Formats: sequence, C-alpha cells, structure tokens
Amino acid sequence: MRTDFTCPIFMTANSRKSTNRVRIIGGEWRSRVLHFADVPDIRPTPDRVRETLFNWLQYKITGARCLDLFAGSGVLGFEALSRGASSVTAVELNPMAAAAIRANSQLLETHKLVLVQASATDWLQHRETTIFDIVFLDPPFDAGLHETCCHILQDRGWLAPGGLVYLEAATPLANFSLPPAWTLLREKRAGDVHYGLCQSAA
Repeated sequence: MRTDFTCPIFMTANSRKSTNRVRIIGGEWRSRVLHFADVPDIRPTPDRVRETLFNWLQYKITGARCLDLFAGSGVLGFEALSRGASSVTAVELNPMAAAAIRANSQLLETHKLVLVQASATDWLQHRETTIFDIVFLDPPFDAGLHETCCHILQDRGWLAPGGLVYLEAATPLANFSLPPAWTLLREKRAGDVHYGLCQSAA
C-alpha cells in the first residue's frame, strides 16, 4: 500500500518536501503520510497532541459530524474520518492549502470530506446553519479569532446539544471569553501551544 505521494498542484521544486508532510496516527488510515501546502501559516497539530485529542474523543468520534475550521493541512479532519467520523466539512481560504486537502481526499479515496474554500468567519456568519457534533477550531494564533468563532458557533446554532469544540491557541484557554453555556472540559499545554476541549450545553 502506498503511504506517500507528491501532488504537482501544491508541491514545487522549492517546497519544503521534508517538512510539509504529516502522518495519520490512528484508525483506518493509520500511518498514511500526506503532504500539505507550502504556506507559512500552516502548522499541523503535532502527533502527540492529536493522540491526546482523539483519546478525549474516543467515545464520541464514531459517527460524528465534524467541522474543521481554518483546516490548513486538513489533518484533524482526515484523522477524524480515519477514526470513524461520518463526515467532515473542511473550511480553508488559502487556494494552495485547499488544493492540497482536495488532493489528499482523492488519495484516500474518501467522499466523506466536503471542502469549502472560504473565509471561516464569513462562512459561519452567512452560510445556512448545519448541525455539527464536533468542531475543530485552530485559527492563526495572531488573528484573534478564537472568541469570535466560538460565539458565532453558539449564537447561530452550529452545535448539536452537548457538542464539542476543540481549541488550539497560544494562550491559556481559561483566559478566553467563551459562551456562557460552554464548559471547558480539558486543557493541556505542549510547548507554546495550549489546547483543550469545550462542550456546549446539552
């Protein structure tokens, strides 16, 4: 079975080929290696952080409807599908990053990932609302969008009752002004990255 590929859409002779790769760490596609776009803002969630996250989600991920905002490399969505999620909607504005996600979806021969090339905040505010069980929210750390997106998710009814939101940030999640109906269930730190899991009201 092939576990690697090079896609001319987003890999060039000058790309950082040795670093622009990420490995799925569990489930059906375990050990599959994917390439992602050579875009400076993309920083895939590290293996050990993903392992912790999906340990938290192990009883929730099967059959879950997932939303991957600011998808970047797309690895959180592909990891979720690999572990049994029923669907993933990946929202990514950058055209090179979106092309890479599309190519990886084709590589894995999955029709369970829907790619939306759009601004995540605009899409949340103006798209007809769909209900999701799990949301992955990892915007650029310096964009200041964590709180904005959390409140849009709550106010526009994007989350199923008791829905889960994964956050990844440069500052402690307890410092954020999250929607009052949310509970911060778990929080950890890995180097300079703070990450955790919130739950909306049931």
